[in-house]
Parts: sequence; C-alpha cells; structure tokens
Amino acid sequence: MTINIMFSAGAARWAEYETHLRLSLEDMGLDYRLDLDLGPPDAVDYVIYAPNSALQDFTPYIRCKAVLNLWAGVEEVVDNPTLTQPLARMVDDGLTQGMVEWVTGHVLRHHLGMDAQIRKEGDWNALRIVPPLASQRRVTILGLGALGATVGQALAGLGFDVVGWSRSAKHVSGVTCLFGTDGLQEALSGGQILVLLLPQTSKTENLLDATRLAQMPKGAVVINPGRGPLINDEALLAALDSDHLDHATLDVFWVEPLPNDHVFWTHPKVTVTPHIASETRANTASHVIAENIRRGEAGEPFLHLVDRQTGY
Repeated sequence: MTINIMFSAGAARWAEYETHLRLSLEDMGLDYRLDLDLGPPDAVDYVIYAPNSALQDFTPYIRCKAVLNLWAGVEEVVDNPTLTQPLARMVDDGLTQGMVEWVTGHVLRHHLGMDAQIRKEGDWNALRIVPPLASQRRVTILGLGALGATVGQALAGLGFDVVGWSRSAKHVSGVTCLFGTDGLQEALSGGQILVLLLPQTSKTENLLDATRLAQMPKGAVVINPGRGPLINDEALLAALDSDHLDHATLDVFWVEPLPNDHVFWTHPKVTVTPHIASETRANTASHVIAENIRRGEAGEPFLHLVDRQTGY
C-alpha cells in the first residue's frame, strides 16, 4: 500500500528537502507519495513538520502514524493539545557534528584567549599571556542529551576536564556526570566555561538566573547555543557589568531575530551569532525521517520520540 507523506514545513524548505527525501525513501524501498498537499487530512500517514508551518490543528489527521519534526527543539509544538500522534524530534549526524564544531571552536577561543590576541596593534608583553593546558580548564555542560553528550566527549578528547549535568542520572564516557539540584550547584561552581545545551521547558526557563550565575567562579564564560530562554538576560548583563563573568557568547535569544537595538549587539563582553551553532542538514535529516517511516511501516519503535511529560 502506498504511504502518504505530507511535507508541512514550508515551500522554501520543500525546495531544499524534496530531492533528498525522495532519495532516502527510495533507498528504504518504500512505496510512497510525498507532497505539500495530499488532499483530505484523513489520507495522510506521516507529517514531516516544522513548528512554524501553517499546520497547527492535528485533529483531522486521524490516520497519521507520526509527526516527524525537522528541528531538534519541539517546545513550540509539544504542548499543542490537538497533537495526539507520536512526535519525533530531529537527531541526526549533521546537526550533531555542526554543534560539536561550533561549541569546540568557541570553547577553544575563550580557553586560548583569542579575543585579546586577534588585533592589529598592541603591546607585545601585554599580549603574551600563555593559556593553561586544556586539562587545567574545566568545561561544564548543562544538558547531556544527544548533543550535550557528544559535545562533552569531543571536548574531553581534547583534554578538557569536562563536567556534565542533567535532570536525571546519566553516564557519558569521559565526562563527570552530575544530576539533580545539588549536582547543578556543584557543576556551576567549578565551570570556568559553561555551555548550555538544555531543551526549553517550563523547568529550564530562566534556569541561569542571578542566583545560579553567582554560583559560577569569577571570570567564567557562558556559551549558549541551546535556547535563549535558558538565561535571564537582565541577570546575565548584571553579572557581566560587575565583572563576575568575563564574557557571554550567545547564539540563541528570547526574541529572534535579535532586535537591532538590543544591548547585546554592542556590549563589549557579549558575542552574538545569529542562531547558526547547528542547523538541520537536508541530506542527513532525510535519512532519519525515512528510517522512522520505515520503522512505522514495519511496526518497529520510532526513533527519538518526545516524552510529553518532560517536553523533550
């Protein structure tokens, strides 16, 4: 029987994804129809989805076996009361590798003090500050999901002393894993470079507030490629202005695009990047989507299903 797959992630993404999706579905040997519009909703078997698409009411999709999100983040759709179908978030090799590269680059940038050295003029002796070895620098990662765990292992492979924190107990090779309320305080107190890779939920919003920023060592650096609402902006600015924190490198924000008049653009201790830490790649993401559809048709468990209770 032909599998009806609706692409509900916008026309621009359709142009980017169509060829890759067809190749991946054909590699799986699936008999399918793939299009932006398949007619009546009750004929749709799977929805390939981006939360900012026009589809917001899933009620008519009574035959749909799964909604397959193109993004790693699901905070914009997970609480939709009409979404009763299984929801899978995106975990793919391209997205993960992109995050590893971006985080590693900025961790090394701060570890080596590159900002002070990359300049056209200056005093030789003033610039001649030899950084510690990676083994003498602790990097703390909040969030040990697929992205956080892989980033942690990559940094540990470079010799950094890596501590990871998660809501519940986890084991990641090469990473000292902490969890729970007490574990969070311990993780923050030793983190000279802090990387935020938590999902956005009601429990993680404003997680890094004034109290928790104060628990970090003086001169620490915050790197946030996770979600903007993980940080209380006013508390972060206060910690930077008081010299408690040395710098914040931010890729995600409460409001995106970041408004042109936002203080982050001109603050001397803030680096802004425009949500580029990692992007879903059409070629690698299409393999993940096709595999999940194959699993659904074979009666096998879907990959990367979202827990509606935790929100990720």
